[in-house]
Amino acid sequence: MRVLVVEDEELLADAIAEGLRQEAFAVDVVHDGEAALERLAVNEYDVMVLDRDLPRLHGDEVCRRTAASGADVRMLMLTVSTTVAERVTGLSLGADDYLAKPFAFAELVARIRALGRRVRPAAPPVLERAGIRLDPHLRETYRDGRYVPLSRKEFAVLEELLRAQGGPVSAEDLLERVWDENIDPFTTIVRVTIRGLRRKLGEPGVVETVTGVGYRIR
Repeated sequence: MRVLVVEDEELLADAIAEGLRQEAFAVDVVHDGEAALERLAVNEYDVMVLDRDLPRLHGDEVCRRTAASGADVRMLMLTVSTTVAERVTGLSLGADDYLAKPFAFAELVARIRALGRRVRPAAPPVLERAGIRLDPHLRETYRDGRYVPLSRKEFAVLEELLRAQGGPVSAEDLLERVWDENIDPFTTIVRVTIRGLRRKLGEPGVVETVTGVGYRIR
C-alpha cells in the first residue's frame, strides 16, 4: 500500500513515515499543501494522511480539490481540534476519516489499513493461496504451516501478489505500490525481491513469472 504523508511538523512527519515503513507501507512525505497536490498529480496513492493546518495551502483546500478531482486516494485528516464541528467540516470537504492529535500510532495504522481496503476490492483480513497464509495485521507469513521470515519489502510484494488472487502483477505496478517515489525506475530491485521470496517460500515454487506481463501466485 502506498501512502502520502502531508505534515508540516517535520519531526512528526518523519516519525510517521518511518513507523509506516516498518509496517511495510511505501511512504512519501511532503510538508505543505501545494507540494501535496503536486505529488497527487504524478503519483497514485492509496491513502493520504493529511494534516489540516498546512502552510502555502490549507489542508481543507487540499482535501476539497482532491475530492473534486475524482482521485481514488482515501484521505485521513489530522488535527489538534477535537470538536464535533471541526470533524464535520473536514468530512464534508471529502475526507474519509478524521484523527485528532495526539494519537496512538497503532490507531493510525489501523485506520490507514481500513481506508486502504476501501480503495481496492475487499480482501479478507488474512490472505491465503497455494499453501501461503499472510496476515497483514500481525505481519506474519506461513507456507504449509511453516513460519516464513520475510523482509518488509518481501512481505509487501507477497501481499500485493496475493491480493491479485492469481492474476499477474507487473514489475511496474509492484514498484508503484511497494516502493516510494525515490526508487530508480530502471532498478532490478523487483527481480531481486522476487528471487528472495522464492528462496524463502521454498519448494514447490509458487511465484510464477508471466513472460512479458509480470508475476503471480499460481
